[in-house]
Amino acid sequence: MKLSDVPGAVGRDLGATDWVEVTPAQVDDYVAATGDSDGDVPPLLLLALTNLFMPQLFAVDDAAMGVNYGTGEVRFPAPAAVGTRVRARAELVACDDVRGGIQTTVRITVEAEGVDAPVCVVDALSRWLV
Repeated sequence: MKLSDVPGAVGRDLGATDWVEVTPAQVDDYVAATGDSDGDVPPLLLLALTNLFMPQLFAVDDAAMGVNYGTGEVRFPAPAAVGTRVRARAELVACDDVRGGIQTTVRITVEAEGVDAPVCVVDALSRWLV
């Protein structure tokens, strides 16, 4: 998407990514690095996966630089079992002018196969600079 098109795209469904399995090895590596283990996929690992999904969902092609600016609200409505396949859906929910460019808020909803509720919902903040 072009920078000039972003403000008019607020409210747009950005589609879905491909399914990705959260493997036992990924969970083991995460647990080894953080000590965070509860038997399911650790919620913060699901949050980290949104950085894998984001470029598949949204990018500003003519920006000189895109910066992960952080997050707004983050929620973990349901757990995901190890070995589950997950994917993300996204919606552009805001675009604000900032010095040197724009800041976007993309709501990323991570779904797990066979789970009724989302397993992670995050408002991802990005700055797109010219």
